[in-house]
Amino acid sequence: MRLGVLAVGAALLAGCSSPGTAPRDARLPSFAPQHLIKTDVDRFAEANQQRVFASLRRLAEKLYKRNPREWRKSGAAGPDEAVARIFARNHGWRLEELGYRRDIDALQIAFHADYRGDRVAAFIVGLASMVQTAFGDRVEFYLLDELNAQRIYNAARNVEIAAWKLASARDGNGEPLLLSNEIGEVTNLSFEREFGRIIGHLEVLSDVVEEKTERTVTRVVQNMATAVFLPVH
Repeated sequence: MRLGVLAVGAALLAGCSSPGTAPRDARLPSFAPQHLIKTDVDRFAEANQQRVFASLRRLAEKLYKRNPREWRKSGAAGPDEAVARIFARNHGWRLEELGYRRDIDALQIAFHADYRGDRVAAFIVGLASMVQTAFGDRVEFYLLDELNAQRIYNAARNVEIAAWKLASARDGNGEPLLLSNEIGEVTNLSFEREFGRIIGHLEVLSDVVEEKTERTVTRVVQNMATAVFLPVH
């Protein structure tokens, strides 16, 4: 029986999505054979990962809507094409215009005042690849896969820092590098809510993995104005 389960597992793993692609919501029926080699935590991790990426996609859509100049820089025909370029292509989260950088290195580019490329792409690719690195660059999880609670926790803190930088980063004229939340006659805090969802999903998953693995997570409190991104490798 054990050999049979492992054989099924090998066949399923061979068909997994390529590393570096966005996870897709592919809910399995209750009788799917994959369940033989997935724990409840594996399935929970996949569901949370998919929700995180759904929020990242909504953030990209909102940012392009508020900053149309950015999708025009990418050469896309419209915001939908610019979003699809980020989430639908198998680029391994390495874009040529970002020097093929990933993770925090890509994210930092979005906040360079002299950067002339698509800041939304830099911001979202940096965030998405950082999260994927924390997930071990996998989009499906099985019995032998082991998540790292500390890395997922650190990813949550990094999203928190990125949200603060997005709201506070200015160019040489004091103008926001990217428009996001809007407070005034019409208040728009939809960006803040989306970031909150991402942080919440990552924190809950970190707690679940911490309990499963019995490896204590080191929790960090930082001043947002001086905060540094935490390692997720």
